[in-house]
This record gives sequence, structure tokens and C-alpha cells, in this order.
Amino acid sequence: MRLSLRPRSGCLLLCLCVSVGTLLLQSLWVPGEEGQFIPAGRSPDEQGQRGSHGAQRGGPRGDRLSLRLEALSSQLQSLSQERDSPQIDTQHLHLLMQSLRQDQQGLVQSVEEQLKRISQKIDQLSLHHHHHRRHRHHQEEESPPGDGPGPGESCSVTLDPRYPACSEKVEFLRVRWQLDPCYAFYGVDGTTCSILTYLSQVEDFCPLRPGRNHSVLPWRQTERSYTEKAEVRATLSSLYEGVSSSRGPALGFIRSRVEQMSQEWIQAGLRMKQQSQNNTDSPQMKVLLYPGVLAGSAGQQFGSMVEKGGPLGELVQWADLSACLTILGHNLTLITSKDHLHSLIGAAPGRGSCPIQRPLPFDLIYTDYHGLAHLQGAMGLAFQHYQCRFRILDSFGTEPAFNVDSYARSHGYRTSWGSWGLQPLQYMTMFPHTPDNSLMGFAVKQEVRTENRKENMAVVYGKQEYMWQGKADYIQVLSSELEVHATVYQPPGGSALLPPAVTNHGLLAQDHFHLLLHRAKVFVGLGFPYEGPAPLEALSLGCVFLQPSLMPPHSPHTSPFYRGKPTTRKVSSQHPYAEHFVGKPYVWTVDTTNLTAVRQAIRDIKLTQVKPFTPREFTCAGMLERLQAYITHQNFCNASSPTWPPEGALRSHLGPLGQSCVSVCRWSGLVCEPALFHRLNNPKAFARLGLSCSVSEQEVNHLFPAYSPWGRRCGLQGEPLLFSCAGSDPQLRRLCPCRTYPPGQVALSPDGL
Repeated sequence: MRLSLRPRSGCLLLCLCVSVGTLLLQSLWVPGEEGQFIPAGRSPDEQGQRGSHGAQRGGPRGDRLSLRLEALSSQLQSLSQERDSPQIDTQHLHLLMQSLRQDQQGLVQSVEEQLKRISQKIDQLSLHHHHHRRHRHHQEEESPPGDGPGPGESCSVTLDPRYPACSEKVEFLRVRWQLDPCYAFYGVDGTTCSILTYLSQVEDFCPLRPGRNHSVLPWRQTERSYTEKAEVRATLSSLYEGVSSSRGPALGFIRSRVEQMSQEWIQAGLRMKQQSQNNTDSPQMKVLLYPGVLAGSAGQQFGSMVEKGGPLGELVQWADLSACLTILGHNLTLITSKDHLHSLIGAAPGRGSCPIQRPLPFDLIYTDYHGLAHLQGAMGLAFQHYQCRFRILDSFGTEPAFNVDSYARSHGYRTSWGSWGLQPLQYMTMFPHTPDNSLMGFAVKQEVRTENRKENMAVVYGKQEYMWQGKADYIQVLSSELEVHATVYQPPGGSALLPPAVTNHGLLAQDHFHLLLHRAKVFVGLGFPYEGPAPLEALSLGCVFLQPSLMPPHSPHTSPFYRGKPTTRKVSSQHPYAEHFVGKPYVWTVDTTNLTAVRQAIRDIKLTQVKPFTPREFTCAGMLERLQAYITHQNFCNASSPTWPPEGALRSHLGPLGQSCVSVCRWSGLVCEPALFHRLNNPKAFARLGLSCSVSEQEVNHLFPAYSPWGRRCGLQGEPLLFSCAGSDPQLRRLCPCRTYPPGQVALSPDGL
């Protein structure tokens, strides 16, 4: 017989039935806790749980049942609180629950199907209930086209092999759609129809619903067809307009540096224009510069450090990059606000779980690790689609072993940085630490002086007191041979605690600091900061750079500074580039614990005459040449783009046991070229190098391709993102793609210019 129940009683009975089913499930299965998802590669300040269904979910069947039960419970609770719910077919629901109890074998599999049917029934009730409420209150609400079900349209989840994740995504949003306002912004209201509409028309996890002809997601964009070529400019006026309204000491430094070097940038651009007859072969790009380190409270802290002797290397890069791109003729936008970023990219309001509202309006985005996390937190699914357009300013570099999250986790390379899965060449470094990344660099100001009379004087590289700690004996020997000057930060009304023989000028503006270096014979390193721009500025003003060697070499395993950074480098001096790429007579590297050697080095330097020197890659002309080549040839969005540098640049080398390709190529006066690794990743390449393979195997290993003489095993790379110039193993001989490079421009190949 059929029971006559009031609507509220029907809902309560339905809740009771589901509760019985839940207890039955608990007797056979207890779900594990759902793991917390931490976005890959966030900086320590950016880490946190992201409330997004955009992370792929592939958990066990129990997780899906847990989500479904949670969704049913929440929907039933909502219905039971309404007075005007329609009547429920209790007999049908009773039969469904009875079948759950009877089917003891294969319970987990059958429960899922039965709960789907219950879910569909509840969805129908919910839809009818919402329609009844709107009719009762005479409210008419305008909905996005195609948002609601059409007459007779079914909102059930259909199985489609082209969309294997559809049902799981629907379950996830049934439970979690209210955790991020962006879902409601896109029309999700908790019903299956609204969820399917979202997952098919905003995201692409489900098939289009019947009658919809929306074939392209609103935020996706095919490759642009560029209509204008970039022409070299003879002015930086557009850049001045972009940064003139910005405030804060960090942006003030950037603006000041651009102004000081403006004439050098303009002259270098005019020379490039004459040499190429203005034919740059580069389309005009819309470029966004977003130094995330300057955004929000972190940006305020960074800015306060600028005025107290804090690191300026990153700001130097941002200033020079903005000037370089402007001179090259591209349309540039420079911002330091997260809100401004969200507005420009069309982020949906909420917590960043949903895709952006429209195609990304920029062809290239230059940012840093902080900015990369901000973009991920605002773009949802669109982040992965557009990540090929990102370029990451990364002072110390990211090696491939740290870049692929699953590999880094399983092989002990997981750090707070890295794990973004970008092409390694998208990371752009201050110095050529590893050829796996692209050299961004910076430009050293060239000052022409008719007279350059050097005094018997040294300027010490270290603007904060802590850098001088433990260096008293070193400074004493230095002061016995030279007049010693410093530029250490002094708090208002105070003074820095330095040895009495040192004359401290306090922090100096850039132009006054250069005047001091003009007088000095030697620029003296204390061992820290590592790898900054100041030593090259000193060389350009005719100084000799005296720096400490680091024994044992500093690395993530031995140095707190490098610990956690995504690199395995072993740094043998304060400034490895100056040591290895410049060297004597401009750069002297000494063991500062050997005071006799320090004294002898200073006396030898006093007898040495050097002229101002700057490597070409750190001049305005060199940086323009390098950035122009990157923009023209580096296309990470199109897999069919020509190899750059061309394959004719390849010089194949077989390394000895235990040597990285960085060392193998450098030993031959060459540089490793990761873009050419694919040419060596096949059995024929081993044969060309005289190797006979008894076994050839493909493996995900950042040291492959490589050869093991034990068993004559030839290893091929199974993950192209892991092609790596860095890394070595005492049991492997690595196959290395080397190439030549023009003097003073290690990042480029003569074949690729």
C-alpha cells in the first residue's frame, strides 16, 4: 500500500533510509582521511590548502562514495528544512534501500549505482522545489544562456569514455561548490544541471549538454596571429608613464635605475637597429611584468629592506628587463598589486578555483616564484593552459630534477620551490648557473672617463654589519696594505660597528657609490652576498675584484643560504661567474683563512694594471641581443616549433664516469645545450659515439641518456622535462649535447643568431 505522508515527514523518512545505508557501509568500509593538497612549488609564504576541485582527483572508490553520501546528506538536510517541499515517492525509495541491504556481495559496487539513482531523484525534487519557490514569490531571475534544463532535458551524469573524470568532478562539486564563490559566479547552485553546465561550458571535464553549441571554452585561446612587427624604439617614455605613478622604495629604485641608464639603452637600441636594418623578425608582444615579491605585505617588507642595505640584485633585473623590452618595441605593463593582476587577467571573484573569464590578454608574463603562486591561485584550470607563456626570474636557477613534482618527491629533490612542471628554459637566471635555464642577466652601466687614476684604496662589498662578522683578521691584513672604505648601513642617529681602520660612508646612492669605485684599486668580497651584480659593476669601473674561496664548496647540503633552493650546485667562491668566466687579472680568488696568501694577493694586485672590463653579455647591447633571440625563437606553446638553436649546432660528447654535462662541455671549451638532448636520446646516438648496448631501456631519470659500462646498459630518457645538463653519477657516463658560443655571450649559439 502507499502511505500518505506530509512533505516534511517524507524527507525525514528519506534521511532515515540514507542513514541506515551509511551505517551498513561503515560496517564494511571506513574511508581514509582525504589528503591535503598543497599547490606545487609555492614559496614558503605562499603555501596553503587551495579549495579547488581543479586538482585531479583519482582516489579509491571509497572516496567517491564518501563524497556522494556527503552530498546526499547536505541536499536532504536542505530539503527537510523547507515547509513547501513536494511529496516524495517513499515506496520507490524504500525499494531502493531494501536492495542495498540484500546485496551483500559486491556491496561497494552496487551501492554506488543505487545512490546515483537516489541522487537523481533528489535532484528532481530539488529542481521542482526551487521552481515552486520562485513561482510562489513571483520572482523572475535572469540566468546565463543554457544555464537551466530545457523541457524534458535529463540532468543525469552519463558515462562517456572521452570524459573519464566527469562523474568524480560532479561528486566533488556537489559537496564543495560553496567553498569558493567563483562557482556561484559561474552559475553553480548545487544541482546536477548547474554542475554539468559548469563542467562542460566553463571547464571541459564533461560532455556538452543537449542543445548546446558552445564548442570553445571562453577562456581558451588558440595561437595568436600577430599583425605588427616589433620596431626598435629610441625612447623610454612609455615605460616612464607606466612606473611614474607607482610608489615605494623598490619601485623608486627601479625608476631611478632606468633613468640613469636610459641613454645607454637608447644608444644600444639604435646600434641594433642599424645593424639589422630594423628587421628584428619578432612580432610585437603584449607583455606583463609582475614581480610578485613586491606585492602585498611581502612587498612592503622587501621595500623596507631596500633602504637598509638589503638585496638589490632582483630589482636591478626588473629595471633592466623593463627597459630592454621597451627598447625592443614591445607593449609593456608593469604592476605590483595582486588586485590589479586579477583585474588584468580576468580572474573570477573568489578563491581561484575557477578558470579566468576570458582569454589571457598577454603574450608573455614575466614574474617570479611568488608571482607564479599568485597566478596559480587566480587562474584555476587556465593556469596549466597558459603556463607556456610564463617566464620566471629565478636568481639562482631551478634544475630539472626539482622541476617535475612526482620525480622530485620520489627521488628526494622536493623543496619549497620548484615542482611547477615548466620547461626548464622558462626559468631565467641572473648568471649562467646551469645551461638548463635561460640567462636573463642584467646590464652594467658603462661610464666613460678620460682619467682613471686609482688610489691605494679598497672598497669592501658588504652593506650590513653581519656580513663583517668573523672577518677581523682578513680586514686587518687588508688595512695594512690599503686604505679601506665601506658602505655599511647606519641606523638613524647610530653608527655601524666596524674595525677602527675602516672608513664607513653609510649607504650611498648608485652614482655616489660609482664615484667611490672610480677611486678604488680593489673591490673586496667578504664571502657574502653570493653572486650579486656589484662585482661586475666594479670591474666596469677599473677595479680588481678580490673574493674568498669557499672550502668546502657551499651547497644545499652545507650552506643554510642554499638549503631548500632547487639546485645541486657546489659554489666554490662568492661569485662563481667572476671566478670561472672572467678570472685573472680582473678576478682573484683566495683562501681568506690563509693570511699569507691574502697579503701576497693584495701586493700582486697593487702591481697589476687593468682597464675597465665588462663581459658583452652584461652590457645593454648584449642583453638586447639575448632577449631579442629568446622572444623570437623560444616558443614553449607550440611543440612543432623549429628546434633552437638548430640541430647543426650539436657537438656530441661522451663524458667520463661521474661527470655532469655542464663539466663535460666546459672542459672542451663548449657549453651544454639542453634543447638538443632529444638528438642523443636514441640507440643510434650511442652507436655514433662508439658504444655497444647489450640492453637499451627507457627510464624517467634526469641523468639519462647515459651509458653504464657494467652490463653495457644504455639508458634513454622517458620524460623530456627531465633532460638535464646538471647532475652526475659515479656509475654513469652521460651523453652530452654541447655547442659553441660567441665570445662573451654564453647563452647564444652562433648557429642560432
